[in-house]
Amino acid sequence: MASPVAIVGLAQTEFKHYYTDTILPDLVRRAAVAALAEAHLHFTDIDAVVCAMAPDALIGVMHAERWVVDAAAAVGKPLLRVNTGGATGLSALQAGYQHVASGLFETVLVIGAERVGESGDAQTLLNKIWDPVYERRLPLNTITMLAMQAVRFFEKYGATEVDMARVAVKNRRNGTRNQYAHLRNEVTLEEVLQSRMVSYPIKLYDACPQSSGAAAVVLSRGELVERYTDRPAWIRGLGCSTGTYWMGDRVGPKALSDYAEAPAMQIAVEAAYAQAGVTAADIDVAELYAPFSCVELHAIEDAGLCERGSVTARLADGYFDLGGAIPVNPSGGVMCANPIAVTGLVRAIECALQVTNRAGEHQVKSANLGLATSIGGAHQFFTAMVIGSEPGARYQKGVL
Repeated sequence: MASPVAIVGLAQTEFKHYYTDTILPDLVRRAAVAALAEAHLHFTDIDAVVCAMAPDALIGVMHAERWVVDAAAAVGKPLLRVNTGGATGLSALQAGYQHVASGLFETVLVIGAERVGESGDAQTLLNKIWDPVYERRLPLNTITMLAMQAVRFFEKYGATEVDMARVAVKNRRNGTRNQYAHLRNEVTLEEVLQSRMVSYPIKLYDACPQSSGAAAVVLSRGELVERYTDRPAWIRGLGCSTGTYWMGDRVGPKALSDYAEAPAMQIAVEAAYAQAGVTAADIDVAELYAPFSCVELHAIEDAGLCERGSVTARLADGYFDLGGAIPVNPSGGVMCANPIAVTGLVRAIECALQVTNRAGEHQVKSANLGLATSIGGAHQFFTAMVIGSEPGARYQKGVL
C-alpha cells in the first residue's frame, strides 16, 4: 500500500521577465531555503531531490542539472532531473510523490527554476520540437498549434473570440491580487479583442508572458507531518496521460478526439479523481494549465468542471470567477506567469495555499479540495493532481 504524502513546505519567487541580480542556481537556492524554512527543516534533513528543469537550449547550459547540485545541497544524495515541457513542474512533483509514497524516502525536496528571459526568443527554440519532414508543410509552433485547436473548438461548440477574451479578463483581474504574478494589470474585453493578432484567433492579450523565477516544495510521509507543520496540504490523487506526437493523428477516425478537446487530459484528471475518491463536483478550486485563453476553454470541460459545450455560458455568468461557484485560476494562472519549467509546480503550490487558507488576496472561501493540472510537449503530456486540506477517508494511521 502506498504511504500518504503531504506538502509540508512550499515557496515561490516573484515571477518576471528577467532577473538581473542572480543566476539559475541562486534562484533554486532561494526557493529551496524558503520552502525548507516553512517545514523547519535543513538541507541535511532531505533524503532526495527532484529537479524540474527546462531543455538545455532554454537554459543555455548543457546538462544543467550539474549546475544546481550544490545549490540544492544534493551532494551525496539522489537527484533526479525531470522534463516534460510545460508539464515539467507537476511531473517533477509526481516523481517526488512517488519517491515518498513508495516508502523509499521520508522527505523529498522538489525544486525548479526558470530563466527563459535569457534564451532570447523562446518560440524560436520551441519551433524545433516538431518533425522536420512529415509535417513540414504545417508551420507549427506552440502558438499556431493551439490556434488550430481553438478554431476547431469554435466550429464544434460555437465559441468566439469574445469567449476567449472573457478568460483573459478574468485571469488578468485575478493576477492583480497575486504578489508573485508576472502580469498584474487588468485588461478590458475591448482591449483584449483589439490587441495585436498573433495567430488567429489568439491575440496578444490572449497569451502568457515569458517568465523567470523559481519554486520549491517539501514532501513528507503522512505519519511524520506533525513534526513539520500544522497545516499540511495532502496529495490525494494523481493522474497522467499522453497524446500522440503527430499533429495529423490528433484528428480523424483513429484519433481519441477531433482536436477540439484534449482527451488525454480528461484521462489524467479522471485518474486523479479516482485515486482521491472524489468527483469533479467535490472540487472547490482549480489551477488549470492554460498558457492561452483558448486552452482554458477546453481544459475546464476536460476536467469535468462543467458539461461539454457549456463552458462559454458559464464563463459569461461568472461561474469560474474568484467569487464564483468553482474559481478557476484565482492566482491569474499561466496567463499571468509562465516560468515554463516550474509552471506546473506553481499550479500545485497555489492549490496547496488555497486548501490551507494561505492564498492571501486571491483566497477562495472555504476551499478544501483543489485540482492542479499541467500540459507539456506540444499539448502531449498531461498531469493532474488533487490536493486537499485533509488526507482523505482512506488514510488511517499512516496507511493509504
